[in-house]
Amino acid sequence: MAITVAVTGVVSRLHHDKELHKELVRANIDTVNVVHPQYGPSMQELILPGNVTAYIDAPIYARVNGYLKTWYTDIGARVKKGELLGIIETPELDEEIMRARATLATAQSNLELANITAKRWQNLLVSDSVSRQSVDEKTADAKAKQDLVNAAKANLETLLAQQAFNRVVSPFDGVVTERNTDIGKLINLGSNSGQALFRVADIHKLRIYVDVPQSYASLIQEKMKAKLYFPEHPGKAYTATLTSTANAVRVASRTMAVELQMDNQNGEVLPGTYAEVHFEMPSRSNVFMIPASTLLFRKEGLQVAIVGPDNKVILKHIVIGRDLGRIEEVINGLDANDKIIDSPSDSIAQGEVVRVKSDQHGAKS
Repeated sequence: MAITVAVTGVVSRLHHDKELHKELVRANIDTVNVVHPQYGPSMQELILPGNVTAYIDAPIYARVNGYLKTWYTDIGARVKKGELLGIIETPELDEEIMRARATLATAQSNLELANITAKRWQNLLVSDSVSRQSVDEKTADAKAKQDLVNAAKANLETLLAQQAFNRVVSPFDGVVTERNTDIGKLINLGSNSGQALFRVADIHKLRIYVDVPQSYASLIQEKMKAKLYFPEHPGKAYTATLTSTANAVRVASRTMAVELQMDNQNGEVLPGTYAEVHFEMPSRSNVFMIPASTLLFRKEGLQVAIVGPDNKVILKHIVIGRDLGRIEEVINGLDANDKIIDSPSDSIAQGEVVRVKSDQHGAKS
């Protein structure tokens, strides 16, 4: 009887110890939340800053030296192609033209005399009064004088063409955005002399330049539309069309430059302003979206922890696409039915047993 009681007591203690061990094991099991990878939307919005410029923007420099005699248009003036903006006095050039006219007149007089002389000597050759050599010399002299006349004419025409540049005109229809000169100011020709005299911009259309990140560059296509928003026009959207891309990514910034154009017939939008550019573009196919909080950054590479059979942890290597803030694109390494542990501990290990607290569907935005 005593032996039976003793055996029963031992068995009872063993059972109690086994249950206690199970409780201790359960107490040490981490409780986790899991999420399922989700496909992203068919279309996505990309918002980038843009710089607005005039359709054509031209600084107007002087083509002759002199002094500004007068100006006819100030900033804000709308001008037509060929309209006079200002006149430059050119005293030094005027003197050169006077000398060129005198040189031409002298050359023409010398040519007239040389032609008469050559003709006389040709008549004398008929009567053998002069030699053929002498006649050839007079004829050659007349031709040389003709060449001098031609050179003098060309020089005068060049100077007159330069003098015509004393009229500063608009190269196209537009608006004057700068006037950097005034009456009596010394003018030096060329763009290396300093500021432009005037600046004219064609703003009936505008160009918008945007730097697109490398991860989106392949989705950009010509003729795609974009919505533009400006802080000075709250709530109003403008439509622009993508006209060209650089077809190359800058090494320094890892961005690709693109150009859009928009109509601006009423002049509402000003060049030089900042625009918020909204692109609508197709999402990549077969790409999953997961919360950034599921990622494990380890020396083996980027991983996520999956709850597998028997609630055991499986560590999977993944390949990330675009970083969308709190959401990440995964282009390789996941299956649609994977149960991904959200906010896993840094010490989580392959084969570790976990308890699933909640099973959420979809990536958290």
